[in-house]
Amino acid sequence: MVLIAAAVCTKAGKTIISRQFVEMTKARIEGLLAAFPKLMSSGKQHTFVETESVRYVYQPLEKVYMLLITTKASNILEDLETLRLFARVIPEYCVSMDELEIADNAFNLIFAFDEIVALGYRESVNLAQIRTFVEMDSHEEKVYRAVRMTQEREAKNKMREKAKELQRQRMEANKKTGIKNPGFGSGYGSSGGFTPTPTVGDTANFVPDTVRPSYTPAQKSANTGPGAMKLGGKSRDVDSFVDQLKEEGENVVSAPLVALGAKSVPISPQIINTEPVHLRQEERLNVRIGRNGGLQHFELHGLVTLHISDEKWGRIRVQLENRDSRGIQLQTHPNVDKELFRTRGQIGLKVPSKPFPLNTDVGVLKWRLQAQDETALPISINCWPSESSDGGWDVNIEYELQQDDLELNDVNINIPLPIGCTPIVSSFDGQYTHETKKNILIWSLPLVDASTKSGSMEFFAPSSTPADFFPLHVSFASKTSYAKIKITEVLLVEDENPVKHSIETVFFTDNYEVV
Repeated sequence: MVLIAAAVCTKAGKTIISRQFVEMTKARIEGLLAAFPKLMSSGKQHTFVETESVRYVYQPLEKVYMLLITTKASNILEDLETLRLFARVIPEYCVSMDELEIADNAFNLIFAFDEIVALGYRESVNLAQIRTFVEMDSHEEKVYRAVRMTQEREAKNKMREKAKELQRQRMEANKKTGIKNPGFGSGYGSSGGFTPTPTVGDTANFVPDTVRPSYTPAQKSANTGPGAMKLGGKSRDVDSFVDQLKEEGENVVSAPLVALGAKSVPISPQIINTEPVHLRQEERLNVRIGRNGGLQHFELHGLVTLHISDEKWGRIRVQLENRDSRGIQLQTHPNVDKELFRTRGQIGLKVPSKPFPLNTDVGVLKWRLQAQDETALPISINCWPSESSDGGWDVNIEYELQQDDLELNDVNINIPLPIGCTPIVSSFDGQYTHETKKNILIWSLPLVDASTKSGSMEFFAPSSTPADFFPLHVSFASKTSYAKIKITEVLLVEDENPVKHSIETVFFTDNYEVV
């Protein structure tokens, strides 16, 4: 037999997919397909119909026809046998004989058609062999996908570097024009193991760090609220950069920011009543954990900032309570009375008659903690891929809260996936989102505390390897502090009467990954 083409068309004659097996012009094959519905006899049932040049062999499948176009010299019995094999292939890839589903699986069907017919002649294959041939891995395809993934990663890294460069330029410009209090400077001391920050102007003066916007790519799913931000300002370069990220599939929205040095991160806003004396206690965490266990890096940075909006409360002292026993390194600002802090745990200026600066965020205390023991982790993540009998991998992921006094909000665990992989999730706590454009599975937990101390997720990933699921990225925000440092009260310098104040506490991840 000589098979000219195979097609799937609707009862009305619309062609859904078609595969041509011999050399023929596009106009010729379109004409043959267009002539088929006109040759159908209404009210009669046939298996084939002939014209002067070709034979149409067809079989109805619910709402569609499976159609073969052959030469008139072909053996009709072989034609019918081949038609039955074609008709059995379609349900292998389409649950329902729906036009939309057939179109969605067009490439798989065409690949299967190519296994049945080669150069117009029937191949000696059965349905099981066709299924095996279509599902076989392609080394060239894997290489192409790996190259494309590398190119996409490099492009995103370049865009992020560009964002950081623009942010540095903006911060440098702000520093040149932002010195408002000549009586204060901006250096932290270098004692206590901390890296000193650059000074501006007189080294004896104190200009506090200001909050400036930055950009961080989205890390949260759409189901759990905004998880990204965009660069502030009206610079055309910045706007075009954000537009470019949106074209690449990044979800870029506005979010509150917190600045620590030259790097900023998103923080979920807290609803608080800000008093004329407002204190903000923030901590950011950097963690890297090995996939087989072992803490590779742990570093916590904390900062207390003071904001005074009424000059009558400028001469105050802040009372702290420090219950930490893990060796946190504390450092006060050079203009803060270190002896007062050491003996009484109070933050006050060396010259009590001088007030703190007004209407600006003043950094008065910072700390750092480094650890090598996994017990220091606020939350542990265990990812365990195991090979499945189906050829893919069953992945079990579990979390466990290590510090019972912490309450972690909006916990997101981002699990990378191979390109084109659609995971089959069998069980999970919380909720999950599969972002196909980014090839990640986001496991979201609204709250992790002592009552939801542990949880797990299990899914199946076809055509993958264990390395495809790493590195995992974890993000969360918390209104409870990691360090056992607490602001207890604010007192006036003159008579030590308590001053009404507000406190904002935030603890978040800067980078938390399992590699």
